[in-house]
Amino acid sequence: MSERRVIPLVSRPKAVASARLSAPPPLSLYVHFPWCVQKCPYCDFNSHAVRGGIPEQAYLDALVADLEAALPQVWGRRVQSIFIGGGTPSLISAAGLERLLTDIRMRLPLAGDCEITLEANPGTVEASHFADFRAAGVTRLSLGIQSFDDAFLERIGRIHGGSEARRAAELAAKHFDTFNLDLMYALPGQTPQQALADVAVALSFSPPHLSCYHLTMEPNTAFGANPPADLPDDDTGADMQEAIEARLAEAGFLHYETSAFAQPGHKCRHNLNYWAFGDYLGIGAGAHGKLSSHTGIVREMRHKHPNAYLEGVAAGNAVQERREVGLSDLPFEFMMNALRLTDGVPLNLFAERTGLPLSSIEPTLVRARRDDLLAVDNERLFPTLRGQRYLNALLERFLPDEPGA
Repeated sequence: MSERRVIPLVSRPKAVASARLSAPPPLSLYVHFPWCVQKCPYCDFNSHAVRGGIPEQAYLDALVADLEAALPQVWGRRVQSIFIGGGTPSLISAAGLERLLTDIRMRLPLAGDCEITLEANPGTVEASHFADFRAAGVTRLSLGIQSFDDAFLERIGRIHGGSEARRAAELAAKHFDTFNLDLMYALPGQTPQQALADVAVALSFSPPHLSCYHLTMEPNTAFGANPPADLPDDDTGADMQEAIEARLAEAGFLHYETSAFAQPGHKCRHNLNYWAFGDYLGIGAGAHGKLSSHTGIVREMRHKHPNAYLEGVAAGNAVQERREVGLSDLPFEFMMNALRLTDGVPLNLFAERTGLPLSSIEPTLVRARRDDLLAVDNERLFPTLRGQRYLNALLERFLPDEPGA
């Protein structure tokens, strides 16, 4: 479960030229906690089922060492948001979380209003810790509900039931001013009416933020290898999406990103930094990062397996892959993030975050506008409704060496 989707590394030969930025963009910190009670059959995130307990103290030690080794890359920069994701980071003890946040504060300057998000699952043991997580400094909880229906939860391999989901949502509302509920639709055997029923239950807890995802069959997952036979077809899935969007609009939610809906003042600032092609330092097993400087933009990935990560940190090398983003890749990488935002981004942001003039992609913009996929006004560029529905087709136009791009 996760409401954020970090852009993966792309395996391409290193380009000879790189971006030159006049100033670095806002900085966030992502911390990955790689363990879950069990692996869900649809999950393609870097998560590993707990075997014989979690080495909490050793992992916290490694996170601190990883952070300290990375500090020269972010000297003098203030962190705007922190996202602790997984896996299931709410498996960490309250004392462990307090230690982690204290260690971060001692090493990085945080903005006074720094948003600190923790992902959590609705298990009863974890839910009982919500008050402790809030006391430790977490300002925003993201809760992996997926469904409130016992039958659907069982079909997608979740270990909690509907009653636990309701109890966790109730506690989240009690302890956090801002919290997110993750929902999935197009579940095996699900009808549009049943998808809307889940939304109705979610709304009963007055969440400031909802994330609604279409269940997808990802490669290298149990469902990818053996999909359920009764998945809703594409048309039914599209009907569910439109019905959910309409219901949430009626309830006063802003549909600000492909799968994200927020009440005014409650957009996820951490994820907004991703979509606006901001910078983020990623620490922890398999964590991705993107960092800009006057010499260019680099992407990093830490060692994925927890044991490999612990060994890498001990050897002074937590980073498994590091690459410089070449100029030819920048338009696609920028748009892959920015065009997920329904309102798009300011026109000047492209040049600020890539170092390239907007004129460098003008032919592609013109064709995308002609095909009613993209709109550009005096201030912003943004996907049309058609562009939102066919986002992958729109993004492909910005790939390097794309014919006609």
